[in-house]
Amino acid sequence: MKKIAIFVQNNYNEVELWVPYYRLLEEGHDVILVASGKEREYKSKVGLPVEADLLSFECLDEDFDAIVIPGGYAPDKMRLDASTLKIIRKANSEGKIIAAICHAGWVLVSANVIKGKKFTCYPSIKDDMINAGGQYFDEEVVLDGNLITSRMPRDLPAFCREIVKALK
Repeated sequence: MKKIAIFVQNNYNEVELWVPYYRLLEEGHDVILVASGKEREYKSKVGLPVEADLLSFECLDEDFDAIVIPGGYAPDKMRLDASTLKIIRKANSEGKIIAAICHAGWVLVSANVIKGKKFTCYPSIKDDMINAGGQYFDEEVVLDGNLITSRMPRDLPAFCREIVKALK
């Protein structure tokens, strides 16, 4: 059983949060919803609520085996949370799995972990990620070391498959 953090914030994409959440629970992992902010409850783009188990500043010393960052417009707020960025930098420096889908690439840019990495993302943010030093590929999932990235909801089967594989 692995310990996995999934970050939450307002305007998250419902399927990009809940599909990996339930898929990882199905595998028997300890999945913790971490608020990338100071509140415990957030709403998706269509108003679906999610309640975080922990606030990001409460788990700075946690040892997560993997981090999943869902997309939607939430990453634009997540990237402003210093504790979230510290957690991602720590995980990256330890070679832990970091999985980001859709607009979640923005968080990787702000955490300064994309430079020199191959990635994919939602097309509208690819220039931001290229400018941060990454190499873009228009594929359903791209693996580069500890980094797993996907473009959008239709890529979730490949995204989840690669997360599960990496955790074994």
